[in-house]
Amino acid sequence: MGELPGIFLNVITPVFLLVGLGYVAGPRLNLEARTLSRVVYYLFIPAYVFRAINLAQVDLTVVARMAVAATVTHLACAVLGFLAAWLLKRPREIVAAYMLIAIFGNVGNFGLPLLQFRFPNEPQAQTISAVYFLVILTVSFVVGVAAAHFAKGGAFTAVVAVFKIPALLAAPPALLINGFGWELPPVLARPLDLLGAAMIPVMIVSLGVQLAEAGRPRVTRDVVFASAIRLIGGPLLAVMLAAGLGLSGLERSIGIVQAAMPTAVLASVIALENELAPDFVITSVLFSTLLSLLTLTIVLTLV
Repeated sequence: MGELPGIFLNVITPVFLLVGLGYVAGPRLNLEARTLSRVVYYLFIPAYVFRAINLAQVDLTVVARMAVAATVTHLACAVLGFLAAWLLKRPREIVAAYMLIAIFGNVGNFGLPLLQFRFPNEPQAQTISAVYFLVILTVSFVVGVAAAHFAKGGAFTAVVAVFKIPALLAAPPALLINGFGWELPPVLARPLDLLGAAMIPVMIVSLGVQLAEAGRPRVTRDVVFASAIRLIGGPLLAVMLAAGLGLSGLERSIGIVQAAMPTAVLASVIALENELAPDFVITSVLFSTLLSLLTLTIVLTLV
């Protein structure tokens, strides 16, 4: 329990400071959340994904095991979100938003630093966490954007939209360069590194701007239910699936913690970009993040 104050001060508090900065600066500087989200969506995220894959050096067996575990766990979260919204008889748009909130855990700017702090003496922790991040980013983008387009245009539109996701378009060339062991020249690598490094702070500041534009958040029953699926359903599913997926030890612990993350800022980016109940999604991002102070404390204590 002595580690928990450090997690709060060194991981969670900096995030909230940047959210607050965006909330205060947004209306005063006439910042537009949509403009910031489009820059993140089309420039920063693809650059980050490209360099993360391009520079990755991990055991393929570990990659495969982590990829399967992350994919199955978070797809199960999406199914749980779909079932909850369907049982509540929500319209198609809200069903898709439930799925987006449930599947898109904040495994990057929350998960990666938190796990580094939680397992400081485990050299494999950072590699395993990064694999989870890349896999969940890809799966969440695919399901989230497909669900958003399915809510508006049907299955065919959803499938076409998936293959237009900038982050996914960046993956094949990065895999090719990594596979052949090529090294990018500095004239290309350095701009990509700078763009990728801007992803997390701009995402967090843009959330504050979004919240300022949305006005006073209204926590509805849907917000509570969707956030509960992400924060409670996620780790419970990870625990139940761990044995069947062959996870144990550090891999199991990291999988459970990553599955317990609040809804990611990227979910609000996708919601804004696709006009998918953005107020509902943005409020759920904020509410689940605040509530994660309690739920992550419990999960970290148990693992």
